[in-house]
Amino acid sequence: MTFSVWLLVCFCGLTLGQEGLPQTEVATEIRSSFPDMSKFLIEFGAMKAKLEAVETNLKEKSEALETKLKEKQEVMETRQKETENQVLVLKKKDASNIAFSAATGGNGNIGPFNTDTTIIYRKLIINVGNAYNQHTGIFSAPVPGIYYFTFFYHAAGTQVVNLSLMKNNEIVVTTYDHKTSQDGADNGGNAAFLQLQQGDHVYVRMYANSHVWQTDHITTFSGVLLRPL
Repeated sequence: MTFSVWLLVCFCGLTLGQEGLPQTEVATEIRSSFPDMSKFLIEFGAMKAKLEAVETNLKEKSEALETKLKEKQEVMETRQKETENQVLVLKKKDASNIAFSAATGGNGNIGPFNTDTTIIYRKLIINVGNAYNQHTGIFSAPVPGIYYFTFFYHAAGTQVVNLSLMKNNEIVVTTYDHKTSQDGADNGGNAAFLQLQQGDHVYVRMYANSHVWQTDHITTFSGVLLRPL
């Protein structure tokens, strides 16, 4: 469109420039200046048609490419969602494999102490899922579920034994043995099923003026996830 306007201006300018000349001379001058005008206009029209065809072709290819890229993006997003779902399934499967057993280890008494104490079972037998902390003696539930816990002790009969399985700050079950002069040693324990939420703590509390004997095989604390919820 711009080229046509420019052409018209030039034509008008040449025409105006011929003012004052006789009509015959003007006609002769125009014919001599633009002998191939008709041919030029035809070629210009053909060129314009070709440009429009090229633009249409480019637009169609651009739209086709955009559609193809969109389809590829949708396929990639679908695959990404599938991968994320598979990862979630694997994580859930891994999270459902929770089991531990630990013993106090060593030799000699733990206690009696003047205050209540959390027993730390330092010798790991198994700790699938790493939910039990051998440095604190505390099990932290990684997922909501139904769990089963046991704890057993070996102790001298001449001292009191008073232990409780704790859920956070709540007493779940207890084992107790009186001080006697006739018993050389005592063994005992208890167990419980617990419904835990993620982050709940389970541990064994030894009360003040109580004791247990450290061993690698008898004084133990164990737990397992039976079913996630």
